[in-house]
Amino acid sequence: MKFQIPIGPQHPALKEPISLRMTVEGEVIRDADLRLGYNHRGIEKLAEERTYLQNIYLTERICGICSHSHTTCFVQGVEALLEVVAPRRGQFLRYLVAELERVHSHLLWLGVAGHEAGFDSFFMYTWRDREVVMDILEMISGNRVHYAINTLGGVRRDIDEALRTKILDSLGILRARTDYYFKLGANEPSFVGRLAGVGRLSKEDALALCAVGPTARASGVAHDVRRDDPYGIYGEIPFEVCTADSCDVLGRTVVRIKELGQSYNIIEYLLRNLPDGPVAVKAPRRAKPGEVVSRDEAPRGENIHYIKANGSDKPERLKVRAPTLANYAATLARLKNGFIADIPLIFAAIDPCICCAERTVELIDGRSGRPTVVRWSDLRRRAARRAGRVSKKRNVECPL
Repeated sequence: MKFQIPIGPQHPALKEPISLRMTVEGEVIRDADLRLGYNHRGIEKLAEERTYLQNIYLTERICGICSHSHTTCFVQGVEALLEVVAPRRGQFLRYLVAELERVHSHLLWLGVAGHEAGFDSFFMYTWRDREVVMDILEMISGNRVHYAINTLGGVRRDIDEALRTKILDSLGILRARTDYYFKLGANEPSFVGRLAGVGRLSKEDALALCAVGPTARASGVAHDVRRDDPYGIYGEIPFEVCTADSCDVLGRTVVRIKELGQSYNIIEYLLRNLPDGPVAVKAPRRAKPGEVVSRDEAPRGENIHYIKANGSDKPERLKVRAPTLANYAATLARLKNGFIADIPLIFAAIDPCICCAERTVELIDGRSGRPTVVRWSDLRRRAARRAGRVSKKRNVECPL
């Protein structure tokens, strides 16, 4: 007999609201359905009423873990529209922070994977070493989460020789710890046994379902935007695209550990070849009418920003395709024919960010059934009216 089990939108295993519906037969998942829309914040609509410079702050808050990748993708696109090229030193620093963010994100994910597999000591080890990277990011930018390093035409902060040396010294510690994690993750029997064979996704399915990032590379798909469509200075940086052929959660763990080593190599290359000169140039406020598609390789996979300019200092349209959204179809395929106990591991294996995948809001006319265009000021007024009605029902004063 088949039953449907709801998971979410509020669930102890979920850090953000999302709704999963599992059709199960005994302990086996026969079908999986994903329902979105519980975490919309209207960021894309907000961007239309803010300048390009103000939108850097906004796009950085699409996600907390990969905030720099979103601003990098956005800034690259806007710089193309403004016909501005960031100076080389500024580009080196921009992608230095990008690789530090990748290290931070992968270490965070390894800890989560250890926790979901019941290996909490692994979780504590990786998150302890993650502090090394967060301290470096704080020394560079002043922030541990939203680094606010990007600006139009370059970056906002420079580094001195003392900080450059300190970062290089920290790489030695991180390399040694990562080598230990690789041996541990590949040889610890209970950890390997828990991850191996779980959430299988064949190479053919990964390609058919357009999986990106470590999710695709763990299925043997050697695709990385940094190599296949180089942006910034990645065309001159030597590195390898890490893959695995086990097609399971263990493979996704191995890929991320390997990518840590490649990120250390990239960071070392950037620091040892850091050119002299300015870190930013002055950029115009207005962009000529046109459109651009910007891509970058975020820690979770390929990130895409579409930006349309109309000649003003504000974008006419911003559309974001985050890697989490791209990996949802592959996740549903991996859940089918798995076990109920494997749901947290399989879903966590894509390193999901629900906020990344949900940015827009659309209102449907109740009479015609058609979507309507609503300005942000209208949304604020509707929210204020609703809050006023609720406060009157509860007999409390409305803060708005």
